[in-house]
Amino acid sequence: MASYQDYYKILGVGKNATETEIKKIYRKLAMQYHPDRNPGDKSAEEKFKKINEAYAVLGDKDKRAQYDQFGSAGFHQRYSQEDIFRGFDVGDLFKDAGFGSEDIFSRIFGNARRGGQGAGFGGRGRGPGYGAEDLFGGRGFGQEAHAPQGRDLSMDLAIDFMEAVAGCEKKIAYIVDGAKNEITVKIPRGIASGQKLRVSGKGERGMGQTPGDLYVTVQVQEHTVFKREGDDILVEKEIKLSEALLGTTIEVPTITGTSKIKVPAGIQSHTRLRLKGCGVHHFKGSGQGDAYVKVLVQIPRHLTAQQKKLVEEMTKEGF
Repeated sequence: MASYQDYYKILGVGKNATETEIKKIYRKLAMQYHPDRNPGDKSAEEKFKKINEAYAVLGDKDKRAQYDQFGSAGFHQRYSQEDIFRGFDVGDLFKDAGFGSEDIFSRIFGNARRGGQGAGFGGRGRGPGYGAEDLFGGRGFGQEAHAPQGRDLSMDLAIDFMEAVAGCEKKIAYIVDGAKNEITVKIPRGIASGQKLRVSGKGERGMGQTPGDLYVTVQVQEHTVFKREGDDILVEKEIKLSEALLGTTIEVPTITGTSKIKVPAGIQSHTRLRLKGCGVHHFKGSGQGDAYVKVLVQIPRHLTAQQKKLVEEMTKEGF
């Protein structure tokens, strides 16, 4: 399974750090490892990249909330590198420090691919933007710039719950450069609703430019039985009061079929029982989540005379 560095550790702040504190330490570290202050230092260059990635998440209220909720691995299952840097713009910060008024990443990384509708630095549309593949894809400082690209396109794609679990292929049609285009998109297993897929070279070409990319946002439809929580699956199962008191074995649906699970005597309603490894395959890396069975204890609304008598006898026994 892929491992990810802790953004809080990269910046050296605690999880309770305020927005102001995070911005302050980011500014300090970014200036310390800025390429202009460390010419030719590859170690400082990599540190600078990591610092910016950490701040792109922790400096954004919504992304930070997602990161705190799902943890590093869960966050990266939901956010691509393009998503992380979408709208990230610290040009003014570096301008104030005397590094020039233009977008800092434009100045450092050269005239790379334009942001268009896809991800990119400089989210205010002030010039060339950079998808995360430009920053982290191995193209170092000062290397030859790419040719101008056409505009990126974006679209939503609705898929079934089980298609997201198992993976599938979908044929999509859209208009590009005034003509209808049809392509087949491979949906990896384990993809979650809201995640984006980049189809390279399927955007607009424009005036003889290199084609932009197509970004497909996957929208996963809800299931009538299963509920997804990260890579875990939650299913509810009702049992009788007598089964809750005495214990039982129940059969429950899973995303691959059915499974039996033992219910211990005295279980409380809404207790979750775990089925290890019966969840969704991780979108990145190996392994999969778990399934959880939420046990709901049925309380009879009406009792027969015999049932009422038995309950009264139980009451006499201190039940």
